[in-house]
Parts: sequence; structure tokens; C-alpha cells
Amino acid sequence: MKKALAITLAAAMTVATSTAAFAGELTFTTGGEQGTYYAFGNVLAGEVSGKTDTAVTAITSGGSAANIDALDMEDAQIAFAQSDVLAYAYEGSERFEDGVQVDCFSIVASLYMEQVQIVTVDPEIKTVEDLKGKNVSIGAAGSGVFFNAVDILGAYGMTVDDINPTYESFGDSADSLQDGKIDAAFITAGAPTTAVTSLGTAKDIYLVSLDDEHIDALIAECPYYTKNVIAADTYGLAEDVTTVAVGAVVIARDDVSEDDVYNFVSSIYENIDEITVAHAKGAELNLEFASSVTSVPYHAGAAKYFAEKDITVPVK
Repeated sequence: MKKALAITLAAAMTVATSTAAFAGELTFTTGGEQGTYYAFGNVLAGEVSGKTDTAVTAITSGGSAANIDALDMEDAQIAFAQSDVLAYAYEGSERFEDGVQVDCFSIVASLYMEQVQIVTVDPEIKTVEDLKGKNVSIGAAGSGVFFNAVDILGAYGMTVDDINPTYESFGDSADSLQDGKIDAAFITAGAPTTAVTSLGTAKDIYLVSLDDEHIDALIAECPYYTKNVIAADTYGLAEDVTTVAVGAVVIARDDVSEDDVYNFVSSIYENIDEITVAHAKGAELNLEFASSVTSVPYHAGAAKYFAEKDITVPVK
């Protein structure tokens, strides 16, 4: 009896210590320096840190899959992740690192849609099929871009073997396009994306559109995608571009304190106007979208805030 009690007390102390280690101070792993995750993540971190007693530090990373791994290894407490990648990790899908399951996290909020952008400076590349045999960046190792590239190529009956793939971040992809080292790049981020905008100051850029037939096939196979249109004036293009998008979601380790996650969510959704002044993505924030994730349960701290707004979300 005494031995069982000692084990129970030790386990309770371990959980308390783990939670306390994160109380009041969070490392927020985002994305590459020229991507939307990092820029917007810094804005959100500043908002939370400035208005609550929770200090948030945004750091760069390789993207969604790398961020989930960082949470799993306790190198970060909160992270950005694409809605498709986090679902693959949580369910242990073969799409995520050969079926490795990572379920140590829960949802904080879904923030905005991020478009899959196939960027080129070659006006002759007009369709996905035109990528065959070309040098194409399919995202940094550990990023969600790789998943998107594989999915879209697959919808067109292609694989990575049909292109000459490179694995580069947004910024490196833009530099390689400018220098003529690659022909096109997959970039998944909220448009306008800094790397693409910067490339557009040096070169004429073009985005490849997806057709409805292949979009429908993709969504039937991978329901995390939605059809999306990038307006022509986003990058000064000749016409609107049809593509697909996934959600940009903030997730947190389950053992982050309820108060810290509550502070994070409330700081964002009580200060949307202020955030929008600092970053254009603030204009896309809304409670309905924030609470719309169904593939993974929400963190208790997020659920507490949504309950105050008469919104019920699933929790672990």
C-alpha cells in the first residue's frame, strides 16, 4: 500500500514539475525567416508577452513536421503546423514519417488559410505537368511543403521521381529561382509571402494554377485541402490563380499550463485590430475558424476561452 502511494505521489510530482517548467514562459517554433509563420508568429508572441504574464519567444524552424518533432522532444512548447500535417502526425498516418505517431499536443487555434503556391520565373511553365523533368524545390526537410508537393503531384499522376527535387526553405527557393538554379518551387504559406514578394522585385514571377478536375481528385483523397484563389493583385499577376490551401494552426504540448494557453488565445482574439495593423494576416482571424478543427482535440486553456464566447470545442 505504501509502495503504491509512493509511486502515485511520484507520478503526480513528475506531472506537476513538467507543467510548472512551462508556466509563464513558452518557446514558439514557427517557420523559415521569409515565411508567414515566422513573421506572424513574432507579432503574436509580442502581443501575448506584452498583455499577459506569459512570455512567448518565437523562433525559426524547418516548418510543420519539424515543429511537431520539437514539441515531441520538448524543445518547444507551442508551434505552428499545417492542418494536414498535424492530423497525419496525431493519427500516425504513413504520410507522417512512415507512420510515427506523435500525440503529445492539442489544438490552440486555427488562424488562417495558407495557400499552396507553385512559383516560377519561367512563363512556359503553366501547368503541373510542365514540371516534369524540371528542377523543383519541394520545401525544406521537415516542412509541410513536402507533403503538399507529393499530394499535388500525385493528383496529376506524378511522383517526386518525375521531377528533379531540391529541398529548400522559402528564402533559399526564392534565391535559387532568381539565380536560375531551379525552375519552380512549391511554397505553402499565407499569401502574400515575403519570399515570393521579394523575388517579384527582381524577376517577373508566375504562379501555376490547378484545374478543378484535379483539385476535386485531390480533395477526395486528402480532405484537409480546400479550393482557394489567390487574387491577381496579391503579387501583381496577370490573372487570379486557382490553387488549394490548408489551415495554419497553433498547437501546444498537452502539459503546457491551462493559464498560459488561455493567455495566448485570449490575447489574440481580444486584440485582432491591433494585430491586423502589425500584420495583414490579422484580418483573417475569427473565432469560428479558430474553433473549427475536428481532427485533433483542443487544449483545455483554449477550450476555456472559447467557452466564454459560447463555443464548445472537443478536449482530451
